[in-house]
Amino acid sequence: MIDLLSDPAAWASFLTLTILEIVLGVDNVIFISIAAAKLPEEQRRRVRLLGLSGALVMRILLLLSIAWIVSLDEPFFSLLGLDFSWRDLILLAGGLFLIWKAATEIFSEVEGEHHESGAARATFFAVLVQIIILDLVFSLDSVITAVGIADHLEIMIAAVVVAIIVMMVAAEPIARFVEAHPSTKMLALAFLVMVGMALMADGFGVHVERGFIYAAMVFAGAVEGLNLLRQKRRRKLAGQQASQSAG
Repeated sequence: MIDLLSDPAAWASFLTLTILEIVLGVDNVIFISIAAAKLPEEQRRRVRLLGLSGALVMRILLLLSIAWIVSLDEPFFSLLGLDFSWRDLILLAGGLFLIWKAATEIFSEVEGEHHESGAARATFFAVLVQIIILDLVFSLDSVITAVGIADHLEIMIAAVVVAIIVMMVAAEPIARFVEAHPSTKMLALAFLVMVGMALMADGFGVHVERGFIYAAMVFAGAVEGLNLLRQKRRRKLAGQQASQSAG
């Protein structure tokens, strides 16, 4: 362990893995923020912290079970000429759940259901269970990435811990921003649908590079940022014109 602290290669793999874990955790944070929005205000912070703490514990346990993780890639049945492993089934189930959850939220937004009634229907336990289910899928993806980049278990665990801490700090500002801007929330839900489709494609043996998804979302986010800036300037101009008319 002491030797790793003075090894430049170890630090390089730690920084690389930490950045990747943070990037891969964006979809996790977005899902947690949207799921927590169904709860009363006083419960949202607690469920976000519990959800991310659960993700941290799950990822560390999975890292400590690397041999078992590797065995998940071994096919155990075939269907229509395709071989399926336990990892494939987990990704398929997680992707389907993510698409269902995001599609349900999109329908709710389009139909204009009142947010307070949605919060009243949601329970703390139900939201926490949803977060834990997706944590399992995202944690599996995260751990497989970690195993492919770093050679030392200590580096993997340290990178995961730092990434989760960053996500905990970022979760509340992201949640507030998404909740304050409905169009951004719709964009985040569309992002979750894309991630769900990518997970299902992986489950069927068709790997979709997350970089393409993130690049598309960064572009869409930049366009949305311009729209928000335009709306803000128009409101400011309208306010100035109203004050001039009143004067």
